[in-house]
Amino acid sequence: MRPRVIVNVAMSADGKISTIERRQVKISGQEDFTRVDALKAASDAIMVGIGTVLADDPSLTVKSDANREGRIASGRPEHPVRVVVDSHAKIPLSASILHRGTGTRVIAVSRLAPPVKIAELEKMATVVVAGDAAVDLPLLLERLYAMGIRQLMVEGGGRLIGGLFERGLVDEFYTFIGNIIISGADAPTPADGPGFSVASGFPHLTLVDAKRIGDGILLHWKTGS
Repeated sequence: MRPRVIVNVAMSADGKISTIERRQVKISGQEDFTRVDALKAASDAIMVGIGTVLADDPSLTVKSDANREGRIASGRPEHPVRVVVDSHAKIPLSASILHRGTGTRVIAVSRLAPPVKIAELEKMATVVVAGDAAVDLPLLLERLYAMGIRQLMVEGGGRLIGGLFERGLVDEFYTFIGNIIISGADAPTPADGPGFSVASGFPHLTLVDAKRIGDGILLHWKTGS
């Protein structure tokens, strides 16, 4: 068993989620930020890859007072569990995700992660060893399910999202498309990694909804035809 996986990304009109320097760019506006915060508040956990942590240093906390209060009123923690996929335990011990906001943090590593770093991380987070040379995503999701996580929101980056699609682990996909062009052959896209081919076949999505938000558009997809 695994949680329901909902991927949410904002990308430029040319399909980029950040610049070639991996610098975060403001793509959407306040209305979409409000939607994303509500989606966070409705989720049991939020997951990102280590690249996102190193580039953006996110806290992944719920920002709205009303959303936090709603979680508490329903008997849930103030913030969802925050999960970092970090095969080699590269996360800085000063990372915001380890310190800002209350609640549980999970750092998912492989068996190649340095034991000394794991010992330090265990003072601040739950460390889950899943996989030999890299984090085994299906195994990690099984472990998260066993922890009581039923809805998992994924915010990036492209390599993690690509890996989830590759293994058939995505259930819903929200893409906000903004009104800017970022460009760059090496700039990250919503689903990076080795990629699919005609021979291997492609994941297919079903469009659930399309909604204009400001000068952009939000597409809501479900996997499967």
